Amino acid sequence: MSLVRRFLLCGALLFSSCLSEQPPSLDGIHNFANRLFDGQADSFFFELTGDHKLWSRWNQPVNDNYTVFEDGSGKIRVQGTTVNALARGLRHYANDILQLDEFWFLDRPQVPKPLPRPKLTLTGASVVPWRYNLNTVTFSYTFAWYTWDEWEKLLDWAAWRGINLQLAWVGYEKIFLDSFRDLGMTTDEILAFFSGPAFQAWNRFGNIKGSWGGMGNLTVSWIESQFSMQKKIIARMVELGITPVLPAFPGFVPDAITRIRPNASVTRAPNWLRVDGYSQDYFLDPLDSIYAELQHLFVSKQIKAFGNITSFYTLDQFNEMTPGSSNTDYIRNVSRATYRGLTAANPSAVWLMQGWLFYSSSGFWTQQTIDAYLDGIGEKSNALILDLYSENYPQWQRTKSFSGRPWIWCQLHNFGGNMNLFGQISKITKGPISALAESDTLVGFGLTPEGYEGNEVVYDILLDQAWSASPIDTKDYFRKWTTLRYGAIKALPKSLFKAWDILRQYIYDSTNPDIPSTGVGVYQLQPNLRGLVNRTGHWPAPTALHYDPDMLKKVLGLMLQAVADKRSLGNAAAFQLDLVDVTRQVMTNAFDDMYLDLISTYNRSVVSNNTAGSSRGPALIAKKGKRLLDFLDALDFVLSTQEHFTFDKWLYSARDLAQSPQEVDLNTFNARSQVTVWNWDAPFLNDYSARAWSGLIKSYYYQRWAIFIKGLEDALRNGVLDEKALNQKIRMFERDWQYMGSTDSRQAKSTALSSLQQVIKQWPDVFKMIV
Repeated sequence: MSLVRRFLLCGALLFSSCLSEQPPSLDGIHNFANRLFDGQADSFFFELTGDHKLWSRWNQPVNDNYTVFEDGSGKIRVQGTTVNALARGLRHYANDILQLDEFWFLDRPQVPKPLPRPKLTLTGASVVPWRYNLNTVTFSYTFAWYTWDEWEKLLDWAAWRGINLQLAWVGYEKIFLDSFRDLGMTTDEILAFFSGPAFQAWNRFGNIKGSWGGMGNLTVSWIESQFSMQKKIIARMVELGITPVLPAFPGFVPDAITRIRPNASVTRAPNWLRVDGYSQDYFLDPLDSIYAELQHLFVSKQIKAFGNITSFYTLDQFNEMTPGSSNTDYIRNVSRATYRGLTAANPSAVWLMQGWLFYSSSGFWTQQTIDAYLDGIGEKSNALILDLYSENYPQWQRTKSFSGRPWIWCQLHNFGGNMNLFGQISKITKGPISALAESDTLVGFGLTPEGYEGNEVVYDILLDQAWSASPIDTKDYFRKWTTLRYGAIKALPKSLFKAWDILRQYIYDSTNPDIPSTGVGVYQLQPNLRGLVNRTGHWPAPTALHYDPDMLKKVLGLMLQAVADKRSLGNAAAFQLDLVDVTRQVMTNAFDDMYLDLISTYNRSVVSNNTAGSSRGPALIAKKGKRLLDFLDALDFVLSTQEHFTFDKWLYSARDLAQSPQEVDLNTFNARSQVTVWNWDAPFLNDYSARAWSGLIKSYYYQRWAIFIKGLEDALRNGVLDEKALNQKIRMFERDWQYMGSTDSRQAKSTALSSLQQVIKQWPDVFKMIV
C-alpha cells in the first residue's frame, strides 16, 4: 500500500467521529455576553436552532439567522442558527436597544444595569454563509506583537460583527519546526530558515527566508510562546462560533532538505522583490512523496494540538511568484497532489486559497491555466477562493467565478498598514450585492486588509452588508454609526452628524480608479526633488487625494464646533481619537504645500544663477525648511496625545514580548525595520509600511527631511547638487536608525483638544476652517 493511501486510510478512521458531533457548548457565548455586558449574561437565554456539525467539503454552511425578544419570563431570549449568529444577535440588541457598540482601540462602553428588555422582536438573516476575516500579512503588519488581551478584544469584535471564518496562523513555526525535526533536520538548520518575528508572514509562503540584521535567528522560546498563544486563540474562536482557518504546508523548505533527502525534487523560487540573500527559497515539488509526508505531519500535529475543530486550511503556493511551467498538465498535477496530501491527513479538508496570485501574475494565469490549477483540486466544494481585492480588481468575472468554485468577495483597502483616511463605500455596498446576483458560487463577504490601523467604518459597513439583501443606504448608516460611535454621549450636536456626513460623501466614497487604497503622506517618504506629490496606483502607495482638502478642514471645523456645543465630547475617548485622526490627515495634506514651496524655492534659486557663496538662496531654503520641520514637530505633538498614534506602543510591545536580551534586540530591530526600510538592502520596499506615529515622525521622518534640507542649502552655497550623494546620506541615516532607533519619546502632557488648540494658534494659515 502506498504512503499516501496509508495516510488516507488513517485519516478517514481518525475523522469517522465527525459524523456524530455533539451540539456546541453555549458556555462560550455566555462568557462573551458577560464580557460585553459587564457580567450580565444571566439576563439572556441562548438557544441554537441550526445544524451543529463541522463545516467541511461534505457539509457546506448555509445562511445564518437570529431572533431576539423578551420571552415572558423576564429573560432576553436570543435564538440563532449558530453560536456566531447568537453573537450577532447580541450586537443587534446592543445597537438598537442600548445605542452602544464595540470598536477597535477603545475601551468597552458602560452598559446600564439592569439591562432593558426589547419591546419589539429583533431579527436578522445573513445573505451569505461566510463572513471572512484577515489577510495573511495582517499577522505581521498589525498582530506581530499582540498580547492575549489584544487578541481577546479582536476576537470579540469579530464575533460581535458576525465573522464566522477567520485565518488563524499564529505560532505556525512550531508546527514547521516539529515536522522538519521529525524528518531529520536539526533545530539550528530550521531556525536559520525562519524570518524575524515581524516578517514571518512572507516566510510562511516562501517569499523570504532567514533573519537579517545580524540580531540572530528566531528563538525556540519565541516559537513556543506564540504557539501557546495560538492554542488560546483557537479555543476562543471555537467558543465564539468562528471557524479557524489553519495553515497547511505550502511547499517551501529549508536548504537542509538536500542533506536529509538528497533525492528531493526541489527548485529555487524567484528572487522576490530584490531581497537579495534572503529570498529564493527551495520549493518542494508536490509530486514528490516527501510533500505528502510533510503535509500529513503539518495537519496531523495541529489536529493533535487543537482537536478536530476545523476542516479549513490556508495554502498559498504562488504568492507573487509563478509555477515553473505553464503546461496545464503539470499545473493540474501540482494542485491535485497538493490536495491529495491535505486530505491524507484530514479527509474533509477544504483548501482556502488567496486569489491574489490571479491578479498579481495575471499574465501567467489565463483562463486555461486557472482551470487546470483549480480542476486539480477535484470537487467544487474542495476549495474556497478569496477574491482578495474585489472592490478594485475583482478576478471573479474574468475567471468565470474561479472556474465555478465557491468564492468570497473581499475588501482589501489597506496595504502595509498605511493610515490615510480613505474608503470606497459605494463599491463595497453595491459591488458584493451585484456579484451575488450574478455569480451562483459567491458564498461570502470578507475583509482582507494588510493592516488594521483605522478607517473602521469601511470595515463595519461591509460586514453589515452581509446581513442586508440590498445595498445599504450609506447616509442612514453613517448617521446611526455616528450615534453608536459616541454612544455614551446623549443628544449629539448636529454639527457632529454633519461632519461625519461630509466624511461619508467625500472621504469615504472615493470613485477615482487611480487611487484604489489607503495612501501615505509625502512627509512619510524618502525626501526627493520629484516624484512624491500626486502619486497614484496602489504601490508605491498613493499620495494623491481623491477629495478637495478643504472639505476635510470643514470636517475638523465642525468637530470643533460640536465639542464647543457639547463639552462632554471633549472627554469622550472615541471623539478624542477621531479628532486627532482628522487633524493628522489635515496636517498631512498641508505638508504637501510646504514641500512644494520648498522645492519651488530651490528651483528658482538654481535658475536665478546665484553665484557660489551667495547667501540669499541658502537663507530662503533654511527659512522654508525650518517651517517644514517645525510643522512636523507640531504633527508629532498632536499625535502624542493618543497611544494608538505612537511609535512607542509598537516598539515597547515588541520589547515586552521578549524573554531574553537576544529577543529584545531581535524584536526591536524587527519593529523598527518593518515600518521604515523593511530590508535596508532592498530599497524597493522602503517606506512600504509607513505609519503616522508620534515618535516615528520626530526621530525618523523629521531627521530625513532635515538632512535633505541641509543638502539643498549646501548645494546652493557650493553651486552644485549631488543628488546621488545626498540620497546615500539619507540612506545611511536610515540604516543607522534601524539599528539604533530612537531614544527620545514624547510623553503627552495635555489632552487631544488642548493640544490641537495650541497647534491651531501656531499655524493659523493651515487651519483656516470652512464651516
